[in-house]
This record gives sequence, C-alpha cells and structure tokens, in this order.
Amino acid sequence: MKSIIITGASSGIGRATAEVFLKEGWRVGLIARRAELLEELTAIHDNAVALPADVTDAVALEAAFETFGRVDVLFNNAGMFGPSAPIDEIAIADWEQVMMVNLHGMFLAARLAFASMRQGLGGRIINNGSISAHTPREGSVCYTTTKHAITGLTKSLSLDGRPFDIACGQIDIGNAESDMVSALKEQNAGMATMDVAHAAASVLHMAQLPLSANVQFMTVMATKMPYIGRG
Repeated sequence: MKSIIITGASSGIGRATAEVFLKEGWRVGLIARRAELLEELTAIHDNAVALPADVTDAVALEAAFETFGRVDVLFNNAGMFGPSAPIDEIAIADWEQVMMVNLHGMFLAARLAFASMRQGLGGRIINNGSISAHTPREGSVCYTTTKHAITGLTKSLSLDGRPFDIACGQIDIGNAESDMVSALKEQNAGMATMDVAHAAASVLHMAQLPLSANVQFMTVMATKMPYIGRG
C-alpha cells in the first residue's frame, strides 16, 4: 500500500486531498493541530492515521513522522494567509507567525520526509505553492514572500533529491474553495473560484507518477481569476 503524509490535513485543500487519497486506497498520515478533526477521518477510514502536531514544532513533527513510518509521498500543504495590509502596517509578530507556518513548517516537514526517503527507496515531495508564488495580491507581503521562498525550496529539493530518487514538485493553486478562500471572497465580490476537488485530483495525479517522471510545477486555478493578462 502506498503511503502519503499530508500536513494541514484537517480542513480545506489538505482535507479534500486526504479524502481523495483515502478513497484511492493509500495509507494517509494526517498532520494538523486539531486532533478532533483528524479523528473524523480515522473513524471512517481504516487506512487513515491521525498525527496531531503543529508543523512549527520540530519535536512534535519528528514524532509524527516516526509514528507513521515509511512515507512514499509528502504533500507539504499547511499554510496561512496572515494579515492583509501594506508592509508598514504589519505587526512583527504576525510576520513571524506566517514565516513559521508557511516556510519553517514546510522546511521541517520536507527535511523529515527527505531523510526517510533517502534510505534507499526514494519518494516524492509535493509542495503547495500558490499563484502568489508568481503574482501577488495587494496587501499580501507575508504570504507572498513565503510562497516565493517555497519555489526556491522546491528547486533545491529537486536537485538534491536526484541521487536518491526523490522527486520534488510544486502545485500552485488558485482560488480553490476553502475556509481561507471564502474569507477572501467576502472581501472581493464576484471573485472566481473552483471546487477544491480539482486541486485534490491534481495532487493525486502528481503523486501517482513513477519516480522516473515528475510534474515540476503545476498551476491549477479558477478559469476566470485575473492571473493571466494585464490590468
């Protein structure tokens, strides 16, 4: 049975992706802070493993990976938007929180997955980037900075993983329906969105490839969002 660890698995894209992989018969490790939401999945899926942990806590995250055991794929997904404001209105504490979750947390999870995968069998790391890894929204300096950094992480892992049969790709998702996107939608009337299931199906496609093939970067987004073109 193939195995995957998904961070940020309690809601949104992470939850939708976990449900898709569980239906496909994968053993799925569910990492998130809210244990009760993870247990909703373990109650109905024998192949789901709840691994409650904060991705910014290196000790707790290492314990989660050790509990799960061999991992074929990591979906490095946990993240947050943070405040929406010009840089001089951003509190230092808010900046640090977004850095810790979106960048430090992804580094920690990738580090643990890489260490497991290099033991001879290889594996795949899929980083959740964002449209903001390429084109930002106004007032998104915290989120956008981290997502640009994730692109660098993806490229570095791709190079460093080659000798160990570790593939690394990035999925950049635009306006998939989730709690985070719903909050943005309230502020932007008429914002184009898509069903989160399409994002989850795209992660499954990337994960199912043989290690001899890799989707280096994939963009999946609501067709009518203003990403392509000029204002």
